[in-house]
Amino acid sequence: MGNAGDSNPDRSRAVTPAAAKQDLNGIRSAFTSPMLAALLSRIFNWSRSGIGPRLLAAVLLFSSIVTLTLTALQLYLDYDREVGVIETRLDEVGRSSTASLGESLWNLDQNQLRLQLDGILRLPSIRAAEVREVADRPNPIRVAVGERGSSSVVTRDYPLTTTVQGTARPIGVLHVEATLSDVYQQLLNRALVILASQAAKTFLVSLFIIYMVHLLVTRHLVAIADFVSKYSLARPPPPLHLERRPPYDPDELDKVIDAFNAMCANLGRAYGELREANANLERDLKIRRRAEEDARASEQRFRDYAETASDWFWETGPDHVFTYISDRAGAFGMDREALIGKRRPDAAFDHDAEAEKWRNHMATLDRHEPFRKFEYRGRDRTGRLHSFSVNGQPVFAEDGRFMGYRGSSTDLTAQHETEERLRQSQKMDAIGQLTGGVAHDFNNVLTVITGTIEIIQEGLADKPELAAIAQLIDDAALRGAEITSQLLTFARRQPLEPREIDVNGLVVETAKLLRPILGEHVEIVTRLADDAWLAMADPSQLSSAIVNLAVNARDAMPDGGTLTLETVNRELDSSGTGDGDAGSYVMVAVADTGHGIPADIRDRVFEPFFTTKGVGRGTGLGLSMVYGFAKQTGGSVAIESEEGHGTVMRLFLPRSAGEAATRTGPVAAPAPARGHETILVVEDDPLVQGYVIAQLGSLGYRTLTASDGATALALVDQGVSFDLLFTDIIMPGGMNGRELAEAVRLRRPGVRVLYTSGYTDNTIVHEGHLDPGVALLPKPYRKADLSQKIREMLAGELPL
Repeated sequence: MGNAGDSNPDRSRAVTPAAAKQDLNGIRSAFTSPMLAALLSRIFNWSRSGIGPRLLAAVLLFSSIVTLTLTALQLYLDYDREVGVIETRLDEVGRSSTASLGESLWNLDQNQLRLQLDGILRLPSIRAAEVREVADRPNPIRVAVGERGSSSVVTRDYPLTTTVQGTARPIGVLHVEATLSDVYQQLLNRALVILASQAAKTFLVSLFIIYMVHLLVTRHLVAIADFVSKYSLARPPPPLHLERRPPYDPDELDKVIDAFNAMCANLGRAYGELREANANLERDLKIRRRAEEDARASEQRFRDYAETASDWFWETGPDHVFTYISDRAGAFGMDREALIGKRRPDAAFDHDAEAEKWRNHMATLDRHEPFRKFEYRGRDRTGRLHSFSVNGQPVFAEDGRFMGYRGSSTDLTAQHETEERLRQSQKMDAIGQLTGGVAHDFNNVLTVITGTIEIIQEGLADKPELAAIAQLIDDAALRGAEITSQLLTFARRQPLEPREIDVNGLVVETAKLLRPILGEHVEIVTRLADDAWLAMADPSQLSSAIVNLAVNARDAMPDGGTLTLETVNRELDSSGTGDGDAGSYVMVAVADTGHGIPADIRDRVFEPFFTTKGVGRGTGLGLSMVYGFAKQTGGSVAIESEEGHGTVMRLFLPRSAGEAATRTGPVAAPAPARGHETILVVEDDPLVQGYVIAQLGSLGYRTLTASDGATALALVDQGVSFDLLFTDIIMPGGMNGRELAEAVRLRRPGVRVLYTSGYTDNTIVHEGHLDPGVALLPKPYRKADLSQKIREMLAGELPL
């Protein structure tokens, strides 16, 4: 019973951490108050004014740190000792009181329990005591004295037992609390006393130190600094002496003064010698300065010539071997070290191809004559071909001996490439204008053929032999219309219907169509970008372009191979697609593993009717159609091919801005309908004009005709009545169909206009699609197309 407190497994040294930290922070806050912070700031600012104040500040700071450290250590030791005393007292309470309290609790004597607890409460630092009965019955006994706390306490719980028939039984618990508030107060008072005494002592010692430093050192340093600041070599003052009692032995300051006075004497002697040397040197400097100015002017002239005359310089010896090449050549990819030691013909690519040119050039060098703008081709360190223009001047020694050549070289590669791209673009534009004109006239003829063949077929319905011949004519006319459409696509005169499309989806659908077209010996592989942008293009034209490229790739792989369809997002600069504009594009690449395109015909593959296939195996319009479609869409097309390693054709389609209008699906065309309205037909081709009048008459319409814009306007001014203006776009007489329509609308606002043309130019088509509010019936057209379009216009179904 007496040792119950020692054997309690729950016994602990329970000091609430938050409370202990709070009380210690209270001690520390006394030394970190705003007043002390302001004082330290002032001391710091004052300490920067001289050695003495800085020394004082350093001593105070160091002493304060040492004092605070020792004080904190002492307070910790005192705290540990006081807490140990309290814990010992609590242990003594457990040993001396548990037996008697257990007996009183067993006897249910609450008065005796309270008297015993009051005795415990009178012990020093004891704050509260409590006895709780542990019993399985209602209202167990609980006796408590004092006030229990929640912080800054040390607690103990001791079990209370009684012996029944030789067996110890637990009957209750003794709970005792001791407060630490008195301990913290004592520690705070002790800390204030220690710090106050240490601060006073440190301050006095520091003042004494700073005074002694000033007396023995700093005042003499000020005198030395004043002497040095006023010292003049031209008028040297008397030697420096300090006002101080001389010691028995010279100290450090005396040694400094003696060394300083000796240095001043040496400076005085050296100053005289220097003045004499300066007089001699000044004369030499004037001569040298003039020479340096002449050299700088000469060097600057050379730099100006180097920066403005050419790209880089070179030198050769008497044997025409390079001995020097300037660093500027490296900027163009040339290997300077590899060229030095060689002659110019050794590094030329066209030496064998243009032997006569090189023989004449070498003869010029052997005659030691100057030369200008000699052009040749060579390779850089990566193997890329460059075009160079070379100027050279022979160099002779004073005795007339030939020393070699000096000259400059200019890289003309970029200039030649730009000129070639411009030439190719101009050639393609010229061919496009020519094919557009041819297609216009051809479409006029096809309009008459396709229209009249329908009439013939109707009349030959009961004559199978002649009906078959008529069908052959119809099929030939359709084939001619397809060729004309391809020509118009190349010439960028085909009206497109661009819309916002998912390129990946279109490529997948087109690939399904390609499998039966290409055959089983060609494997189709797709590599589609997961984040491919939407593109702005005509989906049917894009699908036709991919099919054309795939068919060409198949023909390049007669023994089979792999066709790869790929999509990638590309940001291009102005040179990214050869002759395209900078911007955001969706690239569609069609790659094959065929025999490749020879370099000598690579620039001609987009020309219409150019083909390497045998007679009857192709029209030569597939790639030209792809070229025209890409350019009219606002993109471009590029070729990468090497003989024996396949070909890659890349289509660059402009990225959609996300503003495309939602389009509905196609609507089935109604059956040909008759009418009774009057139509003003303006057509310059007599054959087409006659065909249109006949077809409109067969549909029940009345017609007025004119062959040009002036004649049509004359009819309007005469007051003739009509319901629809049906006009060709391209007409003679200086007025096109668009200008005619605008002039008629000025006279008759709200008049309906239907355009027709064998091809479209910038009159009604811009950026690849019809202008808003414009209706077009492209040639060639059949009777059903004419009937449907006429009824749409007369019914008020105007295009938006």
